[in-house]
Amino acid sequence: MGLSVKLINDLSDGTKGPNNLITDVAGVKVGQITIDEGDVHTGVTAILPHQGNIFREKVPAASYVINGFGKSVGLVQIDELGTIETPIILTNTFGVGTAINALTKHMLDQNPEIGDTTSTVNPIVAECNDGDVSNIRAMRITEADVMAALKTTETTFEEGAVGSGRGMMCYDLKGGIGSSSRLVKVDDTHTYTVGSLVMTNYGFLDDFIVNGIPIGKPLAKMLAADKKKEEKGSIITVLATDAPLNSRQLKRLAKRATVGINRSGGYIGNGSGEIVYAFSTANLVNHFADDDFDTIDRFNDNHIDLFFRAVAASVDEAILSSMVHAKSVVDRKGRLRLGLVDAANKLVQEQPDYTEMVERVLTQLGVVQ
Repeated sequence: MGLSVKLINDLSDGTKGPNNLITDVAGVKVGQITIDEGDVHTGVTAILPHQGNIFREKVPAASYVINGFGKSVGLVQIDELGTIETPIILTNTFGVGTAINALTKHMLDQNPEIGDTTSTVNPIVAECNDGDVSNIRAMRITEADVMAALKTTETTFEEGAVGSGRGMMCYDLKGGIGSSSRLVKVDDTHTYTVGSLVMTNYGFLDDFIVNGIPIGKPLAKMLAADKKKEEKGSIITVLATDAPLNSRQLKRLAKRATVGINRSGGYIGNGSGEIVYAFSTANLVNHFADDDFDTIDRFNDNHIDLFFRAVAASVDEAILSSMVHAKSVVDRKGRLRLGLVDAANKLVQEQPDYTEMVERVLTQLGVVQ
């Protein structure tokens, strides 16, 4: 079975990057460690914004809290200074403290001046609760796991139930890590890339739609999905671009991730955590700069809609990609948690009347069986 999300009704006017991953933004790399031990199904995902020393050459950045039920770390300084100065670590809720320590040690090893002759460092860690699938009380994530994810960053990586997404659920089906990218052609000489990576752990199956097709309703009925009243899930979104956007503009991009989340049926509930990070690899900020003034290129806001559309489309596709690539797993209580493709096939087997709908959905998702 080949998987490559198509999204026929793409919101963007751009084309996809060569790998359709966040790493299509030059310099960005992703590393992951997946843990499956007994009733523990969890992991770590690390995003490296560029290949240099990120503390000494920070990326312009912003964060946006759509709904703030979460335990993410480092948001305050991002919003105050408009930069990110460490890799971004994604893990489960109870792994945040461990990830902070490991990431701090990683930065200290690279930068002997931190905490001595210069300032301390602002580690960026984000989380979702994978306790529905994994025994989160085991607190299995170690500093060695975080270090391993940082050491294995590459330009290509797996999507689905891997890394920090191993134990995540999305729309009551298996979720996880998804990614996508769009090329934004500004004029005949300027083409930029916008990439997204999501960790999906939210939503109700009854609300789930794919390009306007309400596939979630028959799936929910078949699987007797609980009629939940409270949204307690989360999604972490990381946006990257090589366009010369400043922190204010990057926050505007981050806000448009909401459009992508809504497209498949997310409505952002009271107890959910939707947090977005956005950074640019252009106009790096020198930690030891001596000049009083910086002169930089900045994209004109009058034409920024091109990037807004790219973000919406990329996030929408990344969410669906996390589900398309996520294989079914047996959770900590021995229950089979179906992936989207397995659930769709089950629907056809049990209720053939939905064959046409399922075929349309799988075709739009690029699933070849």
